[in-house]
Formats: sequence, structure tokens, C-alpha cells
Amino acid sequence: MSTSTLPMTDPTAAEVAPRPLLGSVLALVGSELRLVLREPLVLAFVFAFPIVTVLVIAGSFSSDDDGFGGVDPSHWYVASYLAVVVAAIGLVMVPVHLAAYRERGVLRRFAAAGFPRWSFLLAQLAVGLVLTLVASAVLLAVAAPVYGLPAVHDPVRVAAALLLGALAFTTIGLLIGSLVPNARAAQGLGLLAFFPSFLLGGGGPPPAVMSDGMRRVSDLLPLTHVTDAIREPWLGTASGLGHLLVVAVLLGVALLVCARSVRL
Repeated sequence: MSTSTLPMTDPTAAEVAPRPLLGSVLALVGSELRLVLREPLVLAFVFAFPIVTVLVIAGSFSSDDDGFGGVDPSHWYVASYLAVVVAAIGLVMVPVHLAAYRERGVLRRFAAAGFPRWSFLLAQLAVGLVLTLVASAVLLAVAAPVYGLPAVHDPVRVAAALLLGALAFTTIGLLIGSLVPNARAAQGLGLLAFFPSFLLGGGGPPPAVMSDGMRRVSDLLPLTHVTDAIREPWLGTASGLGHLLVVAVLLGVALLVCARSVRL
């Protein structure tokens, strides 16, 4: 994992004056975006994996297949896979990135350089949101000529679900990355959380064809609520409001736990 290109001072050097919070966050966002986009893990899991998978699975069902509530299966999956992008960023990219920084002492150098304590975490939330929007746009741009894009019935609720979901999962990723001992542990734990969430939370088979046990597990997964909060108002199958409220509560709890437990 690359380290920051921002100028750093020696942690043992004399204490410097604290930087303004907003200026620190903006500086870190620019630097972090340049760094994370150079990482193979980001390119694979945030950009390539959702695109390749949606192109395969969205074409694996015909319009006559049951389980999609009368919706075109390809449209069902195109709308669902924005949540896969959210999960890839929050469960794979963010924990590894933060754990690598902690492991190499980069965060201590940020503090020695005068960056406010929470500026790095705020910058990571912003980076997670920006990457979610960019990766989602790329996914839709690739899927559109192949399967077409379904009409968005309620763009406000879709946007709110994507925003809250991205912030919630990025916060979860920050919590994981702050608690695990190193980047390898963060990667292992993140992948262990990602794949069941991906398969049962909207990226795999539809709930209607799952067994009762699998549906119960799916209903407990945070990603399922993010997926439904995006897909239902997009396709007009439901309002998605209940799922959106669950995602909002998830974000609030994640922020509270992160504020109390995060170690920089």
C-alpha cells in the first residue's frame, strides 16, 4: 500500500501549529484519491469486480424466470449492483488502506504535521463517497449498452440510499481498519465479510429462490437493506423507505461506535 505524498515531519520533531480542519480534510482528500486509484486492489474490487460480475449474472436469467417480481432480471441486477460497489469500498478497500497506514506509522506523522485528529477519518468518508459515485457511474456506463438502464422512478430516494449506504459502509470499513493489527488481517476480514454479503445481499440469486435459512440470513445483512433501499425506488417495486431508515440507523450506529472505538 502506498503512503501519502503529503509532506510529513518527523514524529519526534517539535510540535507544529494545528492546521484548520476543513483545509486539512480537503488536502487529504486530494492526496488520498491519487493514492488509492494507484492500488490494484481498488481497481479490482471497486471497478472491475462489480462490472464483470453484473455483466455475467444479469445475462444469466430470462424475462420468464420467476423470482424477480415481474421485473426484467437484467434491470434488477443493474440496479442492485450499485450496492456491490458500496460493499467493495467499505469492506475491502477502506480497512486495508487504513490498517496499512497504521502499520507504517503514517497516521502518527499526520498528527505530527499538525493535521487535526479527525481530519483523516473525515477525508476517508469523502473519498469513499467520491469513489462510490465514480465507480457507480462507470458500472452503469458499461452496463447501459449491454442491458439498458431501467427508468429511475424515485431519483431522490435512490440518491439518498446510495449516499447513506456509502457513508455507512465506509464508516464500517474505518472501524475494521482501526481495530485489526495489520493490513493483511484487514484484507482477510474484509474479504470474509464481503463475499457472503455480496452473494446474499443483492449480488447473487434473488431472495425468492433462496432457502428459508438463506433468506433469514440475507434479511440480517446490512447490504441487503442498502440494496433494497436503492433498487425498490429505482424500479418502482416499492418505496424502499423502510430499508432507507435501516441504513440511516446503521450509519448513526457505525459513526457512534467509530467515534468511541477508533484507534489512530
